[in-house]
Formats: sequence, structure tokens, C-alpha cells
Amino acid sequence: MTAAPDRYRPVRRMLARDRGEPHRVATPLELFFDLCFVVAIAQSGRELAHSLAEGRVGHALLGYAMAFFAVWWAWMNFTWFASAYDVDDVPYRLTTLVQITGVLVLAAGVPRIFEDQDLTLGVAGYLLMRLAMVTQWLRAARGEQGAGRTCALRYAAGITAVQVCWVVLLFLPHGWQGPLFPVGVLAELAVPAWAEKDNPTPWHRHHIVERYGLFTIIVLGETVAAATVAIQTALDEHRAVSELLPIAAGGLLICFGAWWIYFADDVHHVLRTNRQALPWGYGHYLVFASAAAVGGGLEVAVEHAVGTAHLSDRAAAAAVTVPTALFLITVWALHSRHHKRGAAQLILPLAALSVLAATLAGDAGVPIAGALVALAVAVGITLSAKRS
Repeated sequence: MTAAPDRYRPVRRMLARDRGEPHRVATPLELFFDLCFVVAIAQSGRELAHSLAEGRVGHALLGYAMAFFAVWWAWMNFTWFASAYDVDDVPYRLTTLVQITGVLVLAAGVPRIFEDQDLTLGVAGYLLMRLAMVTQWLRAARGEQGAGRTCALRYAAGITAVQVCWVVLLFLPHGWQGPLFPVGVLAELAVPAWAEKDNPTPWHRHHIVERYGLFTIIVLGETVAAATVAIQTALDEHRAVSELLPIAAGGLLICFGAWWIYFADDVHHVLRTNRQALPWGYGHYLVFASAAAVGGGLEVAVEHAVGTAHLSDRAAAAAVTVPTALFLITVWALHSRHHKRGAAQLILPLAALSVLAATLAGDAGVPIAGALVALAVAVGITLSAKRS
């Protein structure tokens, strides 16, 4: 194990970082990486909103799941690799910039995924990200010895093999690509389990928690930005102030409450082994996807309020309430349940059910959902104050 370099050098030997390294924080390159990945998330949320507004619910959910998996999986693999092997030298930086280029290509292909499930440009961008990751693992293998080297080579071989499968998928009949996509997903998910079965890679728990928290903030920020643009556009074109203000208020309460709930509890002590950390890390697919989907849902609610969405009142409300409820229950499962005792354990599950029930209120569903999320935060603060 090696600690962080104290002096910058253009090229360094890639060795595993010390899991107990003090003061380990996210680097400027990692923050830049996250910001660029949010471009693809924004595209996915925007296309989700458009498809939902047109009433193509199944089509929208399938396209969103496909696009978001590609973004999330590439982001997560880089994040855990960086926690283990970040040497911050010139080759490492250049390879990371190639991965950023890949996600921008993927973002450009997101509309095609939603329109007619054309995966060509999306897969091209994904391949660029993943093959860049292969070169990182080969560098790690060169610096490692024994079981660590074997693990790194397994990652390189496994990732490469799955990318071949994605290329093959492009040449299959169009009707086969959607049904076979989950097979590729399962193959991607299987690579870490196979690669690390004998020797888990090192990772720094404080660094990992910070990286996930920062990405959650960026996704929530994108949700607020998407909703703001939708409301501004609707006001400029329709001037429906009375219809849009409740949606704006409810959306802000949901986003503010989501931030408060996610960061209410410290999860560092929960992540001590791979058995604890991997479900937590994988479970964030739902955290990120639901947080981003709230922004798309708010766009749908705005379009419905001004009469441009082809949805019922309840369907428009569900575009916001369903991802909000999913966020609440997932954060409870990953974070809150480890800290709560007694009645406090029920706050987020009951809030999630109540938010889902708000769907029945139709046009009033979004402001009611926002009020319920705010109430959950207030109850949580009250119970915490009583315990202390």
C-alpha cells in the first residue's frame, strides 16, 4: 500500500493506495469528471420527460433504464478504481479525460436511445469509457504482484470481453437489442464479482462516501436546474403563474428534503468490508436514477399544467411522486435504517407510502408530495432532538 504522493511527478508507478490514508478527499479531476457525467444524466432526464409527456410510459422507462445504467456503471467503476489506484500522473489524467470524452459521446446518443432504441452512438461512447478503464487496470496489473495483479488482469479481461458483447449486440436485428440488453447488464455486474473473488481491491471508505455524496449533490442540482428551465419556459410561453407556483414550491421542497435526508446520517461506519460496501454502492443506482428522474417528472408536471402533455392528472403527478418515493425508501435502506431506533425507523417508509398516495390528488400531487417530504424531515429532526 502507498499513501498519496507528496510531490507531483509526470509518471508514477501505479500502486494500491493505503485504505487508512488520512485526509483523503476527492480531487479536482474527480469533481470535473462528475460534472461532465451529469451532462449525460441531464440528457437522460430530459428525454425521459419528453417521452412521458407524450404518453409513452413503457418506452420512456426502458430508454431511461438503458441510458442511466451506462452512465452509472462507468461512473461507479471509475470511482472505486480511483479510490484504490489514483496516482494523479499524466497518463492517469489523460486516460480519465478520454473517459470524459466517452460520456459526452454517450450523452449525444441518448436521444437516439429514446427515439427508436438506436444504441450505436451510445455504445460507441460507452466503449470509449470502458476500454479506457481497461488501460487503467493494465497499468495497475503492471504495478501489482501476486493476487493483486491477478485481480487487475481479471478486470481488464472481463471488461474487454463484455465490450465485445456490446459490439456484437449492435449487429443483431433491431428487435433483439432491447431484450438482450439485460444480459449485457448482468455480464457487466458479474465482472467485479469474478475479478475480486480471491483478492478484493483496496478502497478508502471516507473517500468513497464523499464521492457518492458529491455526485448526489450534483444530480440534485441538475434536477433543480431542469425544473427551473421547464418553469421558466412555461411562464414565458403560457404565463400560467397560478398553475406553476404550486409545482415549483413542491419541487423545491422535494429537492431540499432529499438533500437533507441523504446527508442526515453518517454512513462511514457502515462501510467496513466489501460485503457491506458493495450493496451500498450498487444500491445507489436507484438513488441517482430516482433523484434525476424527479427533475424529469417536474418537467412533465409543468407541461401538464400548461396543457402540452398527453397524460392524465394522476399520471403527471406520478412522474414526480414515484421517483420521490423510490428515493426515500432507497436512502432509508442504504443509510437511515442503520441509525434509527423505534418509531424513527418508520419515518421514511411511511413518507414514501404517503408520497405515493399523493398521486391520487392529481394536479395537487406535487405540492402535497413536497409538503410530505418536508414533514418527514421535520419529524426526523424532532425525534433526534428528543434523543439527544
